Amino acid sequence: MIVSFQYGKDELLLRFPDDSLLYKSKYKTKSKSAAELLFESIASPIGGNTLGEMLLTRKAGKVVIVVSDITRPIPYSKFLPELIALIETSGVKKEEITILVATGMHRPSTRDEHQQMFGKYILNNYFITDHDCENREELLELPGRSWSGSKISLNKHYVDAGFRIVTGLVEPHFMAGFSGGRKAICPGLVGLDAVQKFHGFSFLSHPNATSAILKDNPCHEENTSIARLCPPDYAINIVLDTKKDVNSIVSGELFASHLAAVDYVKSACCPEVSEPADVVVTSCGGNPLDTTFYQCVKGFVSCLPAVKHQGEIISFGSCSEGIGSPEYTAIMKKYADNYSRFIEDIKNGPSFIKDQWEFQMHIRALEKTGQQNLHFFTSGIPAEKLFQLSVNPHYAPASEIKKRIQSQINLAVSDQKKIAVFPEGPYCTPVTG
Repeated sequence: MIVSFQYGKDELLLRFPDDSLLYKSKYKTKSKSAAELLFESIASPIGGNTLGEMLLTRKAGKVVIVVSDITRPIPYSKFLPELIALIETSGVKKEEITILVATGMHRPSTRDEHQQMFGKYILNNYFITDHDCENREELLELPGRSWSGSKISLNKHYVDAGFRIVTGLVEPHFMAGFSGGRKAICPGLVGLDAVQKFHGFSFLSHPNATSAILKDNPCHEENTSIARLCPPDYAINIVLDTKKDVNSIVSGELFASHLAAVDYVKSACCPEVSEPADVVVTSCGGNPLDTTFYQCVKGFVSCLPAVKHQGEIISFGSCSEGIGSPEYTAIMKKYADNYSRFIEDIKNGPSFIKDQWEFQMHIRALEKTGQQNLHFFTSGIPAEKLFQLSVNPHYAPASEIKKRIQSQINLAVSDQKKIAVFPEGPYCTPVTG
């Protein structure tokens, strides 16, 4: 059989035996536009009143719309103008609206990215700002403490708002169980200390800090408690299909609407593992998720339930922006081929290193397959740097990448190994029964 994968903005068609285990999402067919789905959702909110009714009784202050950053492929330009127009029909003036990008610890968005995300009209007519978790002047401390007992600071635009709307993509998430909902607030809008706690060693060493699990997941417990300290007035949860088109929107009260969206996503893209495979072949989700190796880690960690112990993973991503942040790049170089020392250092060390959590999750794959069996193919990172990333590295120019991946698959076929295939990468997450 021929299977299509996304590699950056390109398509790779790879050949597999017909008896390969194919894991694909099964979203319902939709015939409505993103804007139509938005209006339908707002008309039938879960756990609260309609958005229009709530805006009529809002407190004085700005209406703040929290949005995801460029790493999430939400096509805001297809429904955000309509959402803003609806808000303005409730008597909200243009200058009273703020669009707040929930970056967490990601880099700030560029003006070109804002235009790409929201469209030229919104870029030129509304105030857009990116959260900066390290800028204390942009943070306000909240009364109360989180689930872990921590004091919490949040973005002041969000805290001071007269009306808060959060939006987010609901999909399996390899730490928090599922993204979206409360995750827009933590890690999206919190200060650096809270991000460090949320992504810290103790949380991520818990077995339930993994894909498709919310119960007793410390990441979920922590960010849920933080969202309760300063909840939004309204939540809009977006679900994307395999083509990254809006498939469903669930709106209303934050927690009830998010759980409803989670139920749908879990039924659509969390298939049960029928039998562990000798080899798993997975993309890293294509653009924008696979633009850095940092994000590509999600691809080969999310598929772990489907591969045998000491089995092989064949993964690939474009890495068009390279490895990741300077801090993450330094971690990978320092601990190349010595992940046990990394774990000891972050477990016992006095300081927290930005982006350390991604390598901690990466190590889950190393512990299951071993480095030699964790294949990673890319044309975006030179071979001399790729060797520092604790994978079995395969560099190839873009014109050769498909051929090289297919050759690795063919080796598995010739050895009569059972193969599992994940064309959507981390957007389809297997679960065990």
